[in-house]
Amino acid sequence: MPVPILKQGPFLIASVRTALSDSDWERFRGSLLLKVGLPEVRGTVIDLTMMDVIDSYAARMLRDMVAMLRLRGAEAVIVGIQPDVAFAMAQLGLRMEGVGTALDLDEGMEALQKSLRLRGAHA
Repeated sequence: MPVPILKQGPFLIASVRTALSDSDWERFRGSLLLKVGLPEVRGTVIDLTMMDVIDSYAARMLRDMVAMLRLRGAEAVIVGIQPDVAFAMAQLGLRMEGVGTALDLDEGMEALQKSLRLRGAHA
């Protein structure tokens, strides 16, 4: 099932609404990386609010996608990791080093806007 990716100003919002197979994660990664190339896209929010489980492959894909998005010039924030999912990920040793996270979409958008302002101040 494809992951919807919407453009909101300079940001993309991708909402993962169901569990994805490994091939679905790969298609999602490809779609997201292509859309980051659209004019004026500066950041991405990946919303996992609907996810009730994240396995090691999904965690690795998310971490790698954030790194790839940065290489394409866009910041990324993962939002909506549920408490039980965070607990299970920590228990399993699934780490998200270098990945920005926020509680919800609003906080994720604020984090991206702050990042853009800081980047503009240093440009």
